[in-house]
Amino acid sequence: MTPFRSATRLALLLVFLIAKAGFAKAQATPNTVAPLLEEPVLSRAVAAYQIQKFLMKDIPKPVVPATAAQWNVEKQRLQKHLLNDIAYHGWPQEWIEAAPRFELTAVILTNHGYRVRKYRYEILPGFLSTAILYEPEQLSGRMPAILNLTGHESLGNLTEYEQKRCITFAKHGILALSLGWPGLGELGQPENDHDFAGHLDLVGSNSLGFFYLVVRRGLDFLATLPNTDAARIGVTGLSGGGWQTTIISALDERVKVMVEVAGIGSLQSNLTRPTDSSHVEEDATDLMMGFDYPFLVAMRAPRPTLLIHNEQDDCCFLAALVKPYIYEQALPFFGLYDSESALRWHENTDPGTHNYQLDNRQEAYAFFSEHFHLPPISEEIASNSEIFTPQQLAGDLPKQNLTVAALARRLASQIHRAAVPAAAIREAWRVSQREQLKSIIRYSPVSVEETWMLTTRKRQPGLQSFSYRFDFSNSLSAAGIWLAQANAARNPPPTIILNDKGYQASAYDVAERVNRGEQVLAFEPLFFGSMSPDEGEPAYWEMLVASRGERALGLEVAQFIAAATWFRVHSGTRLRLETDGIRSQVVALVAAALEPDLFSEIESTNAMPSFSHLLDAPVPYRSAPDLFCLDLYKYFDIDRLAILALPAKTLIRNKAGSS
Repeated sequence: MTPFRSATRLALLLVFLIAKAGFAKAQATPNTVAPLLEEPVLSRAVAAYQIQKFLMKDIPKPVVPATAAQWNVEKQRLQKHLLNDIAYHGWPQEWIEAAPRFELTAVILTNHGYRVRKYRYEILPGFLSTAILYEPEQLSGRMPAILNLTGHESLGNLTEYEQKRCITFAKHGILALSLGWPGLGELGQPENDHDFAGHLDLVGSNSLGFFYLVVRRGLDFLATLPNTDAARIGVTGLSGGGWQTTIISALDERVKVMVEVAGIGSLQSNLTRPTDSSHVEEDATDLMMGFDYPFLVAMRAPRPTLLIHNEQDDCCFLAALVKPYIYEQALPFFGLYDSESALRWHENTDPGTHNYQLDNRQEAYAFFSEHFHLPPISEEIASNSEIFTPQQLAGDLPKQNLTVAALARRLASQIHRAAVPAAAIREAWRVSQREQLKSIIRYSPVSVEETWMLTTRKRQPGLQSFSYRFDFSNSLSAAGIWLAQANAARNPPPTIILNDKGYQASAYDVAERVNRGEQVLAFEPLFFGSMSPDEGEPAYWEMLVASRGERALGLEVAQFIAAATWFRVHSGTRLRLETDGIRSQVVALVAAALEPDLFSEIESTNAMPSFSHLLDAPVPYRSAPDLFCLDLYKYFDIDRLAILALPAKTLIRNKAGSS
């Protein structure tokens, strides 16, 4: 070796040792990293606007055909599609076809011209609900019958206005059946909260089917009563009860007369006011895929239909927004049958808020009596002294009665997946599994159209960051902050960090990787951190995404893969992933399962070993709405995704630190 070459090597060694010594003294800490992660790249308002515009594309509008006969054919097609392809997706056929099972538990004689019969009935095997039948004292021949459906009232079907309405019906010779609703009244147990419908989706049974069967059981029973006139069956309800009223009345031809009160809005208003449709059932998975609520009202033609909405509704579905988008769109369909007068509109001004009080009740009485061919009922019969207490109307439900969450766990226990095949044929299996996974999360690849470097900041000791806005080919965006030591080696090893709470919560993990000489991209896809359109855990947008036929998880994974591809191009090597939280874990693992060649390793902390954790904990739906993806747990679990991610290594650490 020449003296020159030896001196050069010594100089380089000294430079390396000096740099290394300086690096050792200049370690990044969470306190030095945190300020670089504080400012959001995009505001929540921008994220909300973008997802709103994304979901507003191609809002379907019902097209009036040339003849009533054509609409009859199309209506039947829609009814079959909504029931068989959406509502009943994943539900056992024997449960769908089961006859109504109602058991009489008590009879109350009132001496006011009617009696009350208390029932418990089976929604699904092991899951019972309550029902109350108000019937005239004198039963003779066939008479009208009305199914009364309650909304999100804490007392459920024991609410005063519900009782008054049913009492008035019974005093006028009408059978009135009032159903309990899971989550309210006697079924108000915490695990009956409607959000647990997301857990039904997860295990493969569309939650819409559950809510539909709750109502259909009541209609089945009412239709089989010996005194029910099949030609004069009606349904009515407020708010969530109005939603139930619309669904059952559009999809079941047995409902001859419908009175909906403040229960539905169109996509035009729901997407601009997402808090209107704030419940899982109202934005059921795939319900609004190529469809909208005006279709349901149009499907009522020519059957008598009254829409009641409130001028100053303090909850949802303002009259001024519903009339042009639903009533006026549906009216021409009634015209096909020369029955425009069968579709009526009433706007309540007294009190004008969210209600089924006297003015709205009297509109309903008049409409039902007209179309049931009864003497006009224009005024309510006073019944203040006849209102029953919850204790008087309490049912007799078994202590071991199922809940919505328990039903999801029972369905999960019946899942049987085919075993992973032997290594010799595993690659073909992995290809087919990836295609199935793409289908379940509705994965549609996107590309990074633009990366906007918005800020760059330096922080002692030698720490530098660049914040990026990623604009994707589907018009949605994500945010990321790239960090590294200014004196890091050329093309340092790359790590992407994803945290359930957003990149602001990842300062510790970023500091650790930077101190290892790595470059880090702290990433926020849609619905994470500052890219979440709403503060807290409302989940409005994720529900609307699922209802429109997309999946929040699919959108997140597509953004993650696109950003990872961009990062790999700039780093020149396979990427390491580090996640914190169960949402981040699943996004990263699904991305690696679909594109394993992008990644070398996935390390997840505060993670879960199985999707069963979502059911067993149970994890609240609104804390992780993207994970409650229809069919996901039915066909996949964490271990299966890890196999699909190979050769990328996966390391899972739960909250206790075990792996």
